[in-house]
Amino acid sequence: MSQPVLSVRDLVVGFPTRRGVLTAVDGVSFDIAAGEVLGVVGESGAGKSLTGAAVIGLLEPPGQILGGSVHLEGKRIDTLEPEAMRRIRGRRIGMVFQDPLTSLNPLYRIGEQIVETIRTHAKVSSATASERAIDLLEEVGIKGARSRIHAYPHEFSGGMRQRVVLALALCAEPQLLIADEPTTALDVSIQAQIIALLKRLCRQRRTAVMLITHDMGVIAETADRVAVMYAGRIAEIGPIGDVLRQPRHPYTQGLMGAIPAVAGATATRLTQIPGSMPRLNAIPAGCAFNPRCPRAFDRCRRLRPEPITAGRTEAACWLLAHDAGVAS
Repeated sequence: MSQPVLSVRDLVVGFPTRRGVLTAVDGVSFDIAAGEVLGVVGESGAGKSLTGAAVIGLLEPPGQILGGSVHLEGKRIDTLEPEAMRRIRGRRIGMVFQDPLTSLNPLYRIGEQIVETIRTHAKVSSATASERAIDLLEEVGIKGARSRIHAYPHEFSGGMRQRVVLALALCAEPQLLIADEPTTALDVSIQAQIIALLKRLCRQRRTAVMLITHDMGVIAETADRVAVMYAGRIAEIGPIGDVLRQPRHPYTQGLMGAIPAVAGATATRLTQIPGSMPRLNAIPAGCAFNPRCPRAFDRCRRLRPEPITAGRTEAACWLLAHDAGVAS
């Protein structure tokens, strides 16, 4: 099997406080291969965005990586000095944020911003970089790119700005792209266009993608595999088809049950997951999901489960061991 583009092992992210360390990401592990889209899904506060920020080295102080490792194409990057990490960002790792206005400088034309990024990572002339910028804008679906390259960010709609940000993220041809809620602020029809564009570009370029979202529908349309996060840990991970058809973890089952059926399907009542995500300073013993889980039993409240293989998926749930007859 070929080496993954991104390999994360036992990643721990915490926030030191006067009362101790608050652990926000706790032992997360996953791989992403070239041309593969890994969807990372979960409620707000699950640790999705913090995981992406840790990978790209953009944790906000006092947040810090307290354990584990991050490897990009076999080379460890979580221990690099800030300057070395800055050289990797943009060139080998691209980033697409939820709000494109946070990535675009409103005082500069979009062409100037893309050209500057290209010339930062490649020794090319301004004219060559300009032509490359036009090609990128056309590739992401901006019509009349040769004239629109002189426009300012405010002259574009939200969907068009997100296309510009995608072009900006891809201009150095990175091996890895981290997309953090890239469609949340967009209309549904525009969301579908951005999702299709993201899939096509990454397949063509063989770019590995970490797609962070709370929307299981976006994951279903885009991802090859999905990692479901809860309270800083991966509750379930596996091929998207397997997880959608037969979710193993009760939290994943709850997320799937909360998605409305398509028109014409048999009407069923939507599932409601009671309660809310625990605070970092109040994560329960055992399985963090046990206070909200309708199938929790004694061992769930005492011992924290490790990932258990079930077919092609893995789920951190004692029910799998219980069903297999493993003693408590």
